[in-house]
Amino acid sequence: QVQLVESGGGLVQAGGSLRLSCAASGPTFSRYSMGWFRQAPGKEREFLAAISWSATTYYADSVKGRFTISRDNAKNAVYLEMNSLKPEDTAVYYCVASTRRSAVPTFSAYDYWGQGTQVTVSS
Repeated sequence: QVQLVESGGGLVQAGGSLRLSCAASGPTFSRYSMGWFRQAPGKEREFLAAISWSATTYYADSVKGRFTISRDNAKNAVYLEMNSLKPEDTAVYYCVASTRRSAVPTFSAYDYWGQGTQVTVSS
């Protein structure tokens, strides 16, 4: 069982940056692929980024070049660095974990997810 706790969300102006963190419990964090999704009110859940066991990364086209996912296995943590934020990035951001080796963009492939952290980008 893995528990995920996101942090780092908040209110930021358009063009600003935020760094989301996700703390994971459990001794085998390095054997989970990790990802980030988001969901805005009235919209479907959207894949953002994922990182595999070997730290191979995968991004949605909508955030490629602006968002960066990384992991620190020593700290059982995964991060999402978000730059050049836009009002349309406003959403609840969720950290997810999967026992799959590779990073995938499909929510159903993930076994665990956190409670989410709110990101609000003002214009």
